[in-house]
Order: sequence, then C-alpha cells, then structure tokens
Amino acid sequence: MSEATERIQKWIGQIEESRAVEWERLPEIYLYMDQVLTYMNKQLCLYERDEGTNLLTSSMINNYVKDGVLPRPEQKKYSRDHLAILTVICMLKQVLSIQDISSLVKTLLLNASQNEMYDRFCEDQTTAMKEVCERIRSTSQQSEADLTRLAIELSIEANARRTAAERILSELAKNSEPRAEKEKK
Repeated sequence: MSEATERIQKWIGQIEESRAVEWERLPEIYLYMDQVLTYMNKQLCLYERDEGTNLLTSSMINNYVKDGVLPRPEQKKYSRDHLAILTVICMLKQVLSIQDISSLVKTLLLNASQNEMYDRFCEDQTTAMKEVCERIRSTSQQSEADLTRLAIELSIEANARRTAAERILSELAKNSEPRAEKEKK
C-alpha cells in the first residue's frame, strides 16, 4: 500500500468516526470572532483539501453578515444559530453560490426551526460522507489508477448534482417571484 493510499485510509477512518456536532451540543454561550474561528475550523478540519487550509476566515464571516446570509452578531458575539448557519455555509460553498445558500437556508427555515434544519443537514451530510467513504475504501484496496478513476467519477457526480441543485433552486426562485409580487400588491 502506498503512502498516499495509507493517508487516504486514515482520512476515511477519521471521517467515519466524526459526526457533525448536534444542535444541542453546539456552544450555548456567545462567542467572539476569534473563538468562532477556532471552533469552526476545528469542526471543519476533516473537510479541508489539505491540513491547515482553513475553510473559514473573519473576512468571510464579515462578508456573510454584510450580504445578509448570516444574521448580524449581537454586540460582536455569535450564538449557536450563527454556528449552525456557518456550518451549512462552509459545507455547501464549494458547491453552491453564497446567494443560493442564503436562499436555500431561508426557504428551509420557513418549514422548520433552526435546530431541525441544522440537524437534518448534519444527518444528510453524515449519510453522504459514509456512502463516499465506502466507495473510497473498496477502491483503495485496488490500485492508485482505480483511485484516480474514482476521483473523476466523484467529480462528475458532484458536477451533475451541483447542476441539478442549481436548476432546482433557480426554478423555485422563479416560482416564488410572482407570489412575492402578489403579496406586495
């Protein structure tokens, strides 16, 4: 087994052992920006491309607040609501635009509470990662060429799913525009 394959196997093991922090286990106390960054980067480290590549910075958080994707902090302090939305943003921003993520979160919150939406998201994320890890584990028993083929397959699937998600969100947005105009009148 090559060193690369061993590192991949180690990563798979870490992913399989990890679980997104459930709503009830998110910090109840308010956190300042540096505490949010430390907490979030620790939670998301397994999803980084390489170790030490943080998925979240203070500039990103400030931009999410400025763009209305993330609610404004209360006296520069962030709550568990903020942490839940930041988790969703960080996991989806590689796939969807920030505007699509914002629309998606707002729509999901119309039909569920913040904690229900977050817990459902975490459950779906865990299921998807388990499925991918199973495919990687079985392929890594073969050859590096097979792993390369799996990487392209996963990339193609990711692109197809992103395209489908974007189309769905686009069509739903078009559908809600006439309703919003009727409500204004």
